[in-house]
Amino acid sequence: MGALLQLSRGIDAVTRFFGYHVRWLVLAAVLVSSVNAIIRKIFDSSSNAWLEMQALLFGAVFLLAAAYTLQKNAHVRIDVISNRLSQAARNWIDVFGHIFMLVPLCLIMLWLSGPTALDAFLSGEGSNNAGGLTVWPSKMLIFFGFLLLLAQAFSEVIKKMDAIASGSPEETPQTHDEVQP
Repeated sequence: MGALLQLSRGIDAVTRFFGYHVRWLVLAAVLVSSVNAIIRKIFDSSSNAWLEMQALLFGAVFLLAAAYTLQKNAHVRIDVISNRLSQAARNWIDVFGHIFMLVPLCLIMLWLSGPTALDAFLSGEGSNNAGGLTVWPSKMLIFFGFLLLLAQAFSEVIKKMDAIASGSPEETPQTHDEVQP
């Protein structure tokens, strides 16, 4: 189990890195959105590239931060039920949910988005809108976001199984603490 826990720590470090740095994309999305709104109101002009950049940044934040949210246990759950269960029961529910729901979803998304992203990259696929951006970065983000989420799901299963095997309750991560790189 030691090698698996070491692998889990490595995955957690990569996830933490993305979680820390993706927050700058939020600022970029706000700035792009603000500049676009100002230009549209003052100069009565806009660009499809600005609008598509907003969507790209917004999507990047959610796709790249999903794994970090899972790592910090900050995803949505039914606390009314969950809080009444023992930590061991919650660990088993998480293992079941990760293995039978999250992992298959990630695998399907990787299977579907991988070839599409590669084709878009190789063809240099561009937007259907005049003056729009290239499309392949968005499609690559879908692939890499789900790849990162899949890796974090494996990390979480490793940690939960270790907690179950050792009989000790797993330490619950803080959801509001400062992100460390």
